[in-house]
Amino acid sequence: MKLLANPLFMRMALGFVLGLAAFVAGIVLLRMLKRQILEDEDLTDTPGKENTLYPYSVVIQQLKQQKFELQTEQKVQQRRAKTSEQITSAVLANLPCGVLFLAPNGLVKQVNAAARKVLGFASPLGMGADELFRDAEAFFDSGPAQRVADVFKAALRGQVPPPFESHYRDASGAERTLAFTLIALSSATGEALGLAALVTDQSANAHSRREEILQREIAAEMALELRNSLAAIRHSAEQISSVNNQPETSHLANDISSETERLERLVGGFLAGNPQVKASAAGV
Repeated sequence: MKLLANPLFMRMALGFVLGLAAFVAGIVLLRMLKRQILEDEDLTDTPGKENTLYPYSVVIQQLKQQKFELQTEQKVQQRRAKTSEQITSAVLANLPCGVLFLAPNGLVKQVNAAARKVLGFASPLGMGADELFRDAEAFFDSGPAQRVADVFKAALRGQVPPPFESHYRDASGAERTLAFTLIALSSATGEALGLAALVTDQSANAHSRREEILQREIAAEMALELRNSLAAIRHSAEQISSVNNQPETSHLANDISSETERLERLVGGFLAGNPQVKASAAGV
């Protein structure tokens, strides 16, 4: 009874009871945790759960494979597009004739070196037909002359003309004779992409044609003068033959008349054989 009345003993007894209770509670808690872990492992290893998760894993793998294939295809398409663009740029740069590409809004989107040289602009990118060609006129084989800028605008609206020439004055004031061929561009779906223009400098050819026309006109004038002189000589020979009855004089006059008549036929054939010379001769 004295021990029960001793406070120190009571405190030790109470601590022992509490410690024992904590120990028992810890053992129970550990067993419960162990049982829960074992149950989770059993659920993870069950065939039913594996069968449930397998389709999802297959779908995820397929999606990953498709994503990889799409990325690979995109890279291939990008390489092809880059290669095609490089080839197109190389072809345009090395073409001997000038090439202009106008977008549907009428502004120059692409131009090669030959076109820049022909038109006399260092960089016509972003310029319109009015700025490029100003008051230059387009000449067709048939029909009246038109402004080159108006021809380009009509071609962008779908009214593509036949090839034509123009007397063009570049930015430095030099005069050129340019030949144009316009081509309307469209996509596979029919969408208008713009207008391509092939430009060639025909100044040298035009100068040669002018020289040739001038030479033909000179030849026509000389032939006409020669024919007139021959006609006068033949007329004089005929008069001599009719006035002088001497046989020798008449024979000589007849020979002169026959020869001049033959030369007249040759000159007439020359004039009639060339329509351009004939037209020039008719105007003289």
